[in-house]
Amino acid sequence: MADRVNPAPPPLGATPDELGVHFALYSSVAEKVELCLFDEHGQRETDRQPLRYRSGDIWHDFLPDLGPGQRYGYRVHGPYAPAQGLRCNPNKLLIDPCARQLAGSFQWHDAVFGYQRGHRLGHYSFDQRDSAPWVPKGVVTERISVQPSTRPRHRWANTLIYEMHLKGLTQQCPFVPEGLRGRPQALLERGMLDHLRHLGVTTVELLPVQSRLSEEPLVEQGLSNYWGYNPLALMAPAGSELALAQAEDLAGLVAGLHAAGIEVLLDVVFNHTAEGDETGPTLSLRGIDNPTYYLLDPDDPARYLNYSGCGNSLRCGDPVVARLIVDSLRYWAERCDIDGFRFDLAASLTRDRHGAPDGNWLLGAIMNDPLLSGLKLVAEPWDLGPDGHNLGRFPPGWAEWNDRYRGTLRRFWAGEPGLSADLATRLCGSDDLYAAVRRRPSASLNFVTSHDGFTLQDLVSFLKPRNGANGHVDPDWESWQASINCGVEGPSDDPAVQARRRRARRNRLACLLLARGVPMLLAGDELGNSQHGNSNAYCQDNPMGWIDWQGLGDPLLDLRDFIAGLTALRRELGLFSADHFIDAEGRRRDGPAREPGYGLRWLRPDGAPMSAVDWQDPGSRHLLCELFDPAGNSAALWVINAAEQALPCRLPEPAERCWQLRVDSASATGLGERTSRAGGDWIEVGPDAVVVLVTGAA
Repeated sequence: MADRVNPAPPPLGATPDELGVHFALYSSVAEKVELCLFDEHGQRETDRQPLRYRSGDIWHDFLPDLGPGQRYGYRVHGPYAPAQGLRCNPNKLLIDPCARQLAGSFQWHDAVFGYQRGHRLGHYSFDQRDSAPWVPKGVVTERISVQPSTRPRHRWANTLIYEMHLKGLTQQCPFVPEGLRGRPQALLERGMLDHLRHLGVTTVELLPVQSRLSEEPLVEQGLSNYWGYNPLALMAPAGSELALAQAEDLAGLVAGLHAAGIEVLLDVVFNHTAEGDETGPTLSLRGIDNPTYYLLDPDDPARYLNYSGCGNSLRCGDPVVARLIVDSLRYWAERCDIDGFRFDLAASLTRDRHGAPDGNWLLGAIMNDPLLSGLKLVAEPWDLGPDGHNLGRFPPGWAEWNDRYRGTLRRFWAGEPGLSADLATRLCGSDDLYAAVRRRPSASLNFVTSHDGFTLQDLVSFLKPRNGANGHVDPDWESWQASINCGVEGPSDDPAVQARRRRARRNRLACLLLARGVPMLLAGDELGNSQHGNSNAYCQDNPMGWIDWQGLGDPLLDLRDFIAGLTALRRELGLFSADHFIDAEGRRRDGPAREPGYGLRWLRPDGAPMSAVDWQDPGSRHLLCELFDPAGNSAALWVINAAEQALPCRLPEPAERCWQLRVDSASATGLGERTSRAGGDWIEVGPDAVVVLVTGAA
């Protein structure tokens, strides 16, 4: 090899041209890399060729007369010294980290482990069995030709996100033909599109569509990793689990949603992989270059730093790993015209190659990419490592899941005292988190529920999770639930309990959809969907984890029209979605010339402005907010009463101002009947209720 002039390395992965296929794999620890070719069924190995060229740490070669559809995998020869963090084992067929498609299913078998299970040396031992029969194979795919984008490009301030599972949303949907239920195409059925548009949804966020692996204990119980937060190959679609065999299937879905004016965000997992901890299988990165791809314990490199809670942590601060992540994002964005990404446990992206929180090197690489910088980027701004809660610390251009919003809102409505001032801050866009770093309210992605935790119906029906169906002990999910049960634990046929739960759901939704920031709905919350108290249904690919559409048309469960009314009000009156913060005098605080904006002021029930003493009242269970249009005219009054007693309050003057009731969560429909009252009049807001009035002609 020393006498051979190496050709320039191709892009990592398998790249076909008219003469054959270029293969390239990164490994800094390999001594030899073999490419294994398989028949069209992926069962029989037809050829094994060493990659002849090494350019730096990229091993590469060109094989003529091959093309798209070819099944392949790698075997990496190199040191096997677990105590030093080195786990090369050429007996294990390894999945290309850059594979665009996988063929065949994974099966749990002792041969997929790099060590001998049951051996006295444990994961320090060495296993010589061939793993090829039990693992998926990479598939060479066609080179993509980038088509003009059809992205709707909704402004952040006008965005309403709908978090959903691609299968679970439609698996039981009555207006989707039975043969399409649970499949990507079901989302394009007229009934589904009408449902989303009626709610005011601009953007769907899909739980992971990347290839994934179900953990061995789940499989042994007949369960699966239904949500998909356990990635196998970052650029390959999930396959049969989501009826996404290839990227073209997802691209077709995205194009159809774009035609309906709906954006698509992908939930992506770059914090860990399915290889798990040191006792897990050797499927890809572990056998290719373990110390480059994973954070290892510096005191014991045989073990992994587990900042994900899933066994390992990707070494995102390493340029090789960062390149893999950026390439993966670009692939999904180019090939499928994706509108943006939600990054699971995104604090992991900010860690350096040693795992320390180092800031925004990788985030900067994403933001400086000409394609990715124009997409919607959403961070779940925490992980489980040291200094892992990064809410408010992501750079401009990113939105963040605001768990401060979620926690404050839940705790306020659950009856915790002394939260009125904090809730006011959350409803105004969380300026304490974002204003000082020149970010806008749209940096705050507000949510009450998400795939993690209770559904909205369960949030007002259960005090304690019922996760026994998962077959294992979950972490402490109760510490942040702040749930209520309205007097009865679990399901109830009592009309009074049902009505109270409906009102409780409405209250939380009104605070979500009228707050400044970007609101996110959890799919099914509009229907009263319940997971029967399961707060972590990640492994429930069954009716428990699928959306239950039986609430459709049920006056005590169906909140579609209520949500539609709130989103229409948000669109109609820009003061609810205004993307700027307010100073102490209720005026717009950003902009070089302090341009007019949508202002607000907080009132006491008698109409007088709130004082510092009022804000410090721990017994306060209400908020009154008067909102102004850019001309300074009073435009809306938002009243939140979480007390058990009715709240008399005085409408802002002048007397000639006409106030119309638009929202009343305690009414039959939750929407006001547009009855008019004059400024200065007293009204009574019912207990445990949210009311919104807007001004009209006198």
